Amino acid sequence: MSTSAASTAPTGASVAAAGPDILGQPGRLFVLFFTEMWERFSYYGMRALLVLFLVTEASKGGWGWSRADAQNLYGTYTGLAYLTPIIGGYIADRLLGTRRSVLLGGFIIAAGHIALFLDTVPSFYVGLGLVILGTGLFKPNISAIVGQLYSKDDSGRRDGGYTLFYMGVNAGAFFGISLCGYIGEKLSWNLGFGLAGVFMILGALQFYFSRELFGSIGDRVDRNSTVTASNADDAPAHVIADRLKAVIVFSLSTIFFWFAFEQAGGSMTIFAADYTDRTLVGTAGMVFKLINTAMTLVPAALLTWLLFKLYRGTGGRVWLANLTLAVAFAIIWGLCLWMLGREFAMDQSEVPATWFGVLNSFFIVVLAPMFSKLWEEHWNPSGPVKFGVGLILLGLGFAVLALGASGIAPGAKTAQVSMMYLTLAYLLHTMGELCVSPVGLSYISKLAPVRLLGLMFGFWYLNAAIAHKLGGSVGAYIDQVSQAWSMSAFFLIFTAIPVAAGLVLMAMTPIMKRWMHGVH
Repeated sequence: MSTSAASTAPTGASVAAAGPDILGQPGRLFVLFFTEMWERFSYYGMRALLVLFLVTEASKGGWGWSRADAQNLYGTYTGLAYLTPIIGGYIADRLLGTRRSVLLGGFIIAAGHIALFLDTVPSFYVGLGLVILGTGLFKPNISAIVGQLYSKDDSGRRDGGYTLFYMGVNAGAFFGISLCGYIGEKLSWNLGFGLAGVFMILGALQFYFSRELFGSIGDRVDRNSTVTASNADDAPAHVIADRLKAVIVFSLSTIFFWFAFEQAGGSMTIFAADYTDRTLVGTAGMVFKLINTAMTLVPAALLTWLLFKLYRGTGGRVWLANLTLAVAFAIIWGLCLWMLGREFAMDQSEVPATWFGVLNSFFIVVLAPMFSKLWEEHWNPSGPVKFGVGLILLGLGFAVLALGASGIAPGAKTAQVSMMYLTLAYLLHTMGELCVSPVGLSYISKLAPVRLLGLMFGFWYLNAAIAHKLGGSVGAYIDQVSQAWSMSAFFLIFTAIPVAAGLVLMAMTPIMKRWMHGVH
């Protein structure tokens, strides 16, 4: 990869090849948007099913595991999925380049989902292993390519680009959890796993067919090039060292965020399945069906419109990529209409336990533009303050769950808590996430030198790996803690730790500002 491709916006022929901007952003951003969307569809679609599949009795197609064993496997799987990106970032920096790494990772992930679909014990574990390996190559490097679309002086558009990219992440998670979760719970576990694989294949193909739009962006860096040293990493050595310290602090602080946030796929899913009143009849059932219809069809329509904008921007130059996207959206529309029609035909609605997971993604899509406007026009504090606010909001979400669980007797295996507690918790968690995750990705792209960009994104995900494993391990104690004390006490653990971490990080604002040397 030439240095100018990595550190500055391409010019001349490269711009012509890339086509015009879309929504004020490079058209190539939306190729990455949709590629990441389908990868997240597959990841979160399968993740939504994993714990429920493992704890469901064998007579209903599951494996009949204990809650503790299921959450421990969940923590190990998600932890490794976020550990391998540090290796994937290194491979991209040293060997393949970011673009080839993304492509190879996508097809490995797809192979993993196919193995999960085969519905045997050996293929299940092989499938998990392949998804872990593929995610390691895919996850850090597609985030790095987003940063490479902008010049180092174009930080405003870069922040907006990461916010839009993050909306793609959550659009994929929304439809993955909604459709894979519904099909897995209502029809067949292995069909839910298999659907995740279909969209990963389409996502990888779409990225491959769009490769000519990127020119040399994402190619392997020539480490012997003097241009690389002078243009890409032109800050003094002590400034680079200080900025890397800031990256390390930001990354380490995410451990306290994700270890609690990732209860969404573990203890919060169990709380939804066994302790939440999900049966709706009469007017309440009809209201839910209408809300669910709007939540499903409005995002699908907006994404279809965005696909049309991408088609107009790229024309016929990457027609195979656009055709692949059109096929994917045709499947999405067909499945959504089938799912909604099936629910309207039923007299009684039982909200799937996995449905609550879509609230996070739905709130992201709704709130991300508002947060972007907040940062740009009204209140734009430094990174440590944004991170601290995010951690505190996360803790408050678990305080809401602790309040909702206050009436559950110690050791109870079932209860009928109102759905509103989970809904409000997910809203607060989402607001916290918008203060942490897209902000962190943007800061890494601004603070890390180009030659270490993939590695630094890998380090970011390494800390997420530690957090995911910790979250699964602590979540495995849900039965012991709730029996010895209460379910409220269990959720208060995830209130106290993030709030304390957030206050510490906000107190570090002066030293973090010195380390960042003017990067805001």
